[in-house]
Formats: sequence, structure tokens, C-alpha cells
Amino acid sequence: MNDVAQVLAGLGSRVGSRPGLVHAGRRASFTFLLEIGERPFLVELDRGRVAAVEEGPFVMRSWSFALRASAGTWQKFACRYPEPGFHDIFAMNRFGHCRIEGDIDVLLAHLGHVKAVLSCLRDDAS
Repeated sequence: MNDVAQVLAGLGSRVGSRPGLVHAGRRASFTFLLEIGERPFLVELDRGRVAAVEEGPFVMRSWSFALRASAGTWQKFACRYPEPGFHDIFAMNRFGHCRIEGDIDVLLAHLGHVKAVLSCLRDDAS
């Protein structure tokens, strides 16, 4: 995977091409911040679909929770077979590779869907 940010731009079509995933997340409507190094991205979910992915910087934009990690960490996460500690957002948090901030209740309420959406970053990984 060359650039996670490039793959992130196509996340909407990747998720949209999986009707089961969209249906499973039909109650997920919120925005979260995904920070890749110093590059912030807002990912808007609307009834399970990725409605928009916007690159910042942002001024006074709201989000429910944030996932912050270095570009190298997201590249390791987005590999087809990530190494231990980079296979899951909570593993990355546990080992100090990622910070999870904000309204954790929203994340936990939709955890399965958020993890499935982020796993779409691995679609074309080698």
C-alpha cells in the first residue's frame, strides 16, 4: 500500500460495493476523525454508507471520536496481513501506536461497523 490517504478517498465506493456491510451499519450515522500523521480526515457515515471523506485542516468541525496514528502505523494497519499490534484499532491503542479520543460510547455502539469500514482499507493491499 503506497498511500493510505489515497485509498481513503475511495473508501465510499469500497463500502458501498458491499451491501451486507451497509445493511449491518444501517443505524450508523456520525462523523469521525481519522488522523494520518499530521493529515486530518473527516469520515462521515450515513446509515452505514461512507457519505464523505474530507481532508482538513478543519476549523470548528465536529466529530464523535478520533483515531490518531502516524502514517507508518496506518500503512501497517492497511496491509493484507498486518503484523501483531497493528491488526486492530484497539491493539494499536494498547501498544501505543494509536490514540482514541472523543465520545467512546459512539465508537463502542458501532464498533463492528467501524472496524469493517476500516478493514476496507485492506482491499487492494498486497
